[in-house]
Amino acid sequence: MGSCYIKMSDIFDQKILCKNCNKEMEKIFIVRNGFKMRALTCKKCGNKLVHPKDKQEYKKFLNLKNKVYKVKLRIVGNSYAISIPKEIVQFINRFEKEFNDLVKLTFEDARRLRLMFD
Repeated sequence: MGSCYIKMSDIFDQKILCKNCNKEMEKIFIVRNGFKMRALTCKKCGNKLVHPKDKQEYKKFLNLKNKVYKVKLRIVGNSYAISIPKEIVQFINRFEKEFNDLVKLTFEDARRLRLMFD
């Protein structure tokens, strides 16, 4: 039996009219907490519509962001190491076209480190 795949187009690839003023909406990006989401906006009335898939991924992001992870500090050679929970790395990996194993680490203040995946 042959399998049949139907390539579905994204609803945001279509012309979408504003429900308030019936004008065509324009594609934009909204960034919240460093999370980039596709959206549409109406230039006339300011109505905004966030892509449903991006909205769903943002909710997953917020769930991960609000979790507190207790990880063990280990000695590896002359350095210390921590493990990054798999669910965080998998989430980041979904949005990065090219995932790099190198991360940036900065010492923000006396009790805070920042780890950046970019």
